[in-house]
Amino acid sequence: MSDPWPWIVVAGLGAFHGLNPAMGWLFAVALGLHRNERRVVWLSLLPIAAGHALSIALVAAAVVSVGMPIDGRALGVVAGAILIAWAVYHWRYGSHHRVRVGLQTGLLGLGVWSFAMATAHGAGLMLWPALMPLCFPGGTAASAAGPIGPALAGVGLHTLAMLSVTASLAIVVYEWVGLAILRSAWINLDLIWTVALVAAGLWLVLG
Repeated sequence: MSDPWPWIVVAGLGAFHGLNPAMGWLFAVALGLHRNERRVVWLSLLPIAAGHALSIALVAAAVVSVGMPIDGRALGVVAGAILIAWAVYHWRYGSHHRVRVGLQTGLLGLGVWSFAMATAHGAGLMLWPALMPLCFPGGTAASAAGPIGPALAGVGLHTLAMLSVTASLAIVVYEWVGLAILRSAWINLDLIWTVALVAAGLWLVLG
């Protein structure tokens, strides 16, 4: 762990995902208000975190499995191209492919929703620039030593950061702020996310 920056980026992206209402905290608050139970807000956080973790874990597994047999530079170019293509798709069609889950859903349905939303937003893809130097520190498969451990640690750190921010926002909004603040304080996080995907993709392709 000589270079802390990939870990900082992994945690920072987790915090950003937690900040995005489309990743879960808004749904947790809505469920709590709908059923008038604070306990529902807390319980909702578990499947939201589990679904998000599963989505990014599948992408991390792809990084490890694809990165082992091929050159790290080639993997970076391919990963960057996929990120840019996903950003274009998300910008063009993202709003037309929202996952529809109602307020009557159970914890399993909420977990499936969280998995689908994280996957649709390319949450795991965004981790590629940070996971690659962690899993393949030498830039090539030949120098990689045990990429599975860093990948699992990255998924865990990212999920912990995401869950911390999601839980904080959900509780603050449910207990004190209320959903009315969204009318005056809404930020287009989807646009920020799309720009971030493009920037990360270009960094991988040109780096």
